[in-house]
Amino acid sequence: MVTLQEVTEARTARNAARRSSTRTRRSVTWWQPVVVLAVLVALWYAAAAYYDHVRSLAFLVPYPHLVLTAIVAPTGMDGAPSTFGHDLWTALGRTTVVSLTGLGFAIVIGVLWAMAMAQAKWLENSLYPYAVVLQCVPILALVPLIGALFGYEFTSRVIVTVMIALFPMVSNTLFGLQSADRAQHELFRLQRASRLARLVKLQVPAALPSIFVGLRTSAGLSVIGAIVGDQFFQRGNPGLGVLIQVTASRLMGPELYATIIIASLYGVVVFLVFGLLGRLAVGRWHDFG
Repeated sequence: MVTLQEVTEARTARNAARRSSTRTRRSVTWWQPVVVLAVLVALWYAAAAYYDHVRSLAFLVPYPHLVLTAIVAPTGMDGAPSTFGHDLWTALGRTTVVSLTGLGFAIVIGVLWAMAMAQAKWLENSLYPYAVVLQCVPILALVPLIGALFGYEFTSRVIVTVMIALFPMVSNTLFGLQSADRAQHELFRLQRASRLARLVKLQVPAALPSIFVGLRTSAGLSVIGAIVGDQFFQRGNPGLGVLIQVTASRLMGPELYATIIIASLYGVVVFLVFGLLGRLAVGRWHDFG
């Protein structure tokens, strides 16, 4: 007969083995992305040398160290300090505000939309096609309408961000709400629990892993939406989208690449932060990658 102490010891040993395996796997794999980065940088230098010496088009592919200089210590044509660094970080701050505002609206609208559809099949059949349409409609086709209705500044940028980031929240939340165990649904019915109690105590906890997957996806898309909206609506305070267009039009190769890299890194950071939040919230019960 297995005692409680033996069960506890076995569980402790299993957890220790799992932690040891995780540490070993991380120690083995940390260098692999570094090797890939080194190869990419080497290829970048080779391409930059080709465009510089062979085709005399250095602005198309600048050397990586020039891009790094544009980020850390930008200088002007005469070697004097440039205002690009200030413009870059100011634009990043404005893009951050737009993306997080749009993401907040996308989370609220997406979760409420999915909760409404989860209540009845006829509601899902009635509302879900419009979520698909919203995902598939070309944003460029709606730009004149959005600009005419809401202006060409902050509000329109947020609307574009919401439109791009909304669908993953709707689809993943709906999937999670519908994945609650059928036997537990029957138990709630036997207890004569209200629809609201079933939603709050059964469906929402079961949907948390899917909600955080949708949140992580929408977080990355919100950065794209903020930059796209910034390029479409260029009035008001410019963000990274406007800065990309300005540096491209002026053939400022290092500054253009620096802006693109900062925008990409910001998207990666947002993705990782919400992935970490998902692991902290549901990683104890689910394998949240």
